[in-house]
Amino acid sequence: MTPKPYAYNAIVTKVYDGDTITVDIDLGLGVWLKKQTIRLYGINTPELRGDEREEGLESRAELIELLQFKGGPLTTKPCHVTIKTYKVKKGKYGSWLAEVYAVDESNSSIFCVNDMLVRNGYAERKEY
Repeated sequence: MTPKPYAYNAIVTKVYDGDTITVDIDLGLGVWLKKQTIRLYGINTPELRGDEREEGLESRAELIELLQFKGGPLTTKPCHVTIKTYKVKKGKYGSWLAEVYAVDESNSSIFCVNDMLVRNGYAERKEY
């Protein structure tokens, strides 16, 4: 059974690999959760280490492109997204998974980054 998702506005601060990002989450009323590691829900991308390194670098580059993330301490244009989070109770503290939604600036439409990575061939669907 899939847990109930919660939606938040967030700012991407780091892209680790093709399915893991760091975000600052706006909880509302001026309350923020900073530096939260989020794994993209329902997908899996190649790892950055080992035999999959080349494909892992390609999937990370695709995620950066989809987010139009400019990264780094001198960022002048933050990468704003909406995330729908799911709590997974694995490990000592569990982890956060999220569907990530971004805006296509060319036509102002909203798209699911997770789905686009699969559609473009950089990720595979993963069951929980």
